[in-house]
Order: sequence, then C-alpha cells, then structure tokens
Amino acid sequence: MNYLIKEGNIVNEGKTIQADVLIKNGRIEKVGAAISVKHAAKEIHAAGQYILPGAIDDQVHFREPGLTHKATIYTEAKAAVAGGVTSFMEMPNTIPPVFTQQLLEDKYTIAKNTSLANYSFYMGTSNDNIEEILRTNEKKQDVCGVKIFMGSSTGNLLVDNPLMLDKVFRGTELLIATHCEDEAIIKANFERLKKEKGVLQPSDHPIIRNEEACFESSFKAIQFAKKYGSRLHILHISTEKELQLFTNLIPLEDKRITAEVCVHHLHFTSDDYERLGNKIKCNPAIKAPHNKAALWKGMLDDRLDVIATDHAPHTMEEKSIILPTPGGVGGGLYEKAHAGLPLVQHPVSLMLSYVQQGKITIEKVVEKMSHAVAKCFKINERGYLREGYYADIVMADLNNPWTVTKENILYKCGWSPLEGTTFPATITRTFVSGNLVYENGVFDESNKGMRLRFDR
Repeated sequence: MNYLIKEGNIVNEGKTIQADVLIKNGRIEKVGAAISVKHAAKEIHAAGQYILPGAIDDQVHFREPGLTHKATIYTEAKAAVAGGVTSFMEMPNTIPPVFTQQLLEDKYTIAKNTSLANYSFYMGTSNDNIEEILRTNEKKQDVCGVKIFMGSSTGNLLVDNPLMLDKVFRGTELLIATHCEDEAIIKANFERLKKEKGVLQPSDHPIIRNEEACFESSFKAIQFAKKYGSRLHILHISTEKELQLFTNLIPLEDKRITAEVCVHHLHFTSDDYERLGNKIKCNPAIKAPHNKAALWKGMLDDRLDVIATDHAPHTMEEKSIILPTPGGVGGGLYEKAHAGLPLVQHPVSLMLSYVQQGKITIEKVVEKMSHAVAKCFKINERGYLREGYYADIVMADLNNPWTVTKENILYKCGWSPLEGTTFPATITRTFVSGNLVYENGVFDESNKGMRLRFDR
C-alpha cells in the first residue's frame, strides 16, 4: 500500500519543517508541501505530530537461538517497532555463539521469517576462530560488523589473547565493535571487595567494574586500531575518563574510531541502585553521577557519535534471586544476578522526554539515533527522510503522555527498569520499509523487515 502523510513536522538533517511525505512501493517518493497524488494512497493526517526517521539501534541482544526463555527475535523486534526502532544490529552471544558463517546465516534466516524490524547481525570472535572471522570480509556489504568482547561475557566470547586481538584488528575489513572492560582489573576489584565485605550489593557493581577497567580496555582497543588503521567502534561508553580518547574535530564520515553511548548511562546513575538494585545491573556498570553529566556533554558535542540501548533482557528470576537485601526493590543476590537491561521499546520515548525538558533538541535526537548510525555503519538508503530512501518512518505525538506499566511492556521478559515512568510523547505509527507495521497499539505482521545492506 502507498501512503500520504499530511502536514507533519518533519525532522530531518538538522531541520524541522511542516510538509507532507509520500510513500510509494516501500520508499519515500516525495517530501514537500501540499503533495497531491494521482495513484491510490492512504492519507494519514499528522497535524501537530512529528515525523522522524526510524531509530537504528546498533547494539541489541535478542537471545535467539538458545536463550529464548528470555527473548526471541520476533518478540524483541516487535517491541522495538512499537517504540520507534525500525532497524537493529544484534550481538553474537547466543547459544551457540556465532563463531561460524553458518551460524551467522542461521540468524539471518530466523530474522527473515520473524522480524518486524530491519535487521543485521554481528560476527562473533573467540580466541580460536580467526579463519571464520576473516571469511566475513567477503560479506562486508551484508554484515554490520565483527564483535569483540574485551571483557567478561557468557561462554567463551571473552577474547583476552593479545595474538588473537592482533590478528582480528590486522585482518578484519569490516567495522570492529568492542565491549571494553579490563578483566584483570575487574577480578582484582571483586576479590578485594569480597574480602572486605563478604556479602556484596548491587551498589558495589560500579566499584568492581570501575572507570579504570573501562579506560584501560578502551585504550588498548584504540592502540590496536591505530596500529592497523582498523575501523573501530567502541560500544557503551560509561565513564568521563574515556571521553579523552575520542574527538569531535573531524567529521563523522572521516572517523576511523567512533563511540556509542547508551540510554541507560544517560538516564540512571549509581544513586539509583538503592531504588532499583539488580534491575540496573549491567556491563559496563552504571556509575557515579559525574559520569552521566560528562556523557551528556560528550554526546552533545559529538565526541560520542551514536545513541543505542544495549537491550539485554533477562527474566526477573535471573535478575533478582529472591533474598532479602538492604537495597529493597530489585534486590537479590548480587553475585548471581544476570547483567543487562531490557530497553529497546523505550529509547525514543526516553530521549523525547529529554527534548521536552530542554536538555537536547529533537533534531539532535534524530541525528544521534538515526543519521549518525547510518553514517557510522554506512547503511544503504536508510536513516534519513530522503526521497528515494526506504520509508523507515516514525510518527510521534509530543503532547500525548503515557506511563510504562507491565501491561504495555512487550518484551518477552515482561519487565522494565522504567516501569512507572511517564513519558510526555507517544509513538503513534511506525513504518518499516514502507509498511505500516504499528498504528496506535495495533500491529500488522503481514510484512517482515529487511536485511540491512552496507555501502562498503
């Protein structure tokens, strides 16, 4: 079906204008004032609403295959679309982990059949799969990147062999995305605190996974990247100290080293452990308030290039082993609680709430969640409201508040650290590749998302 969106406030490439958008055959046919059409098109009146390019989340964990009691590609992509995220890039720490080309393509097949959002998947690295990693070079137009866990993870995804790291950075032609935390520092901090306190609490998490652990690992990754001229993208920057490693003195399209910040590091601080406990336990940790303030500054001045979620769902049983703790809500045994937050349904609403607070402009939100991600990964024909591009479009009513409750959470895990939060803006419609997939709480699942392609 073709669509004509009438008189919306179109936010695109640093400007907001009132205009119409014509969607034809899955693409944006025309953007302009008072568009008239000769062919059949369903009209959608958007007066007062904002028309945004769909958000592109460059870091999610959708848990399929092997961990589908937490989430599936179907359930989490559906939640993403409801929240205005039209494309995602998913991580390799599934069971089995994505260490071969066949396992990588298996995930693409699942997404082709089930995902309402557009999709791409990272190739995983271990200490012994270099041949499979280098085969990904042949697919650099079809795969978003290669992921390295330079800090503890599930299974054998931790890559701590310097020789292996050297081979990956030397030989990989794709973007290399890294989780940077120094395992030796983390281990030493844990053992020291455990000896001192005996029983650890969620509030100890940012002390164990501290600023030094993040900085040293990020610095190491950058050294490898500079040695070989690799295309490096460091995920979920969480500390003020790391900001000195990045620059805003050159255009994004010319950067070889880029950085991501996640919504939870822009929203929560270590003060929130008392209220939320293990619900906000994640890696890297949510840290002291001065880090949050610095991350906002670094994001606004373009040292941090994109905003993502690191959506990582766990069941409530996995997050809060039922034991009494001083933390109250969301407590549980800290050491056994899984690390990660479910967030992919809510990042656009969260950032639009900061627009309403005057902390960021809506144009900057679109830049960091859509334009810059497309530019950073060189995604073909997405991320902008441009004529000829795929129609990945989100409509938002900035004056229609709603509250996050268990009843409207779409994650398979069924909970969110944002429960009880009232957002001032509602996502009313989401188009994925020209298909109206979500409209005022109702889904049309007759069309699935598309595989992202990259201009490399």
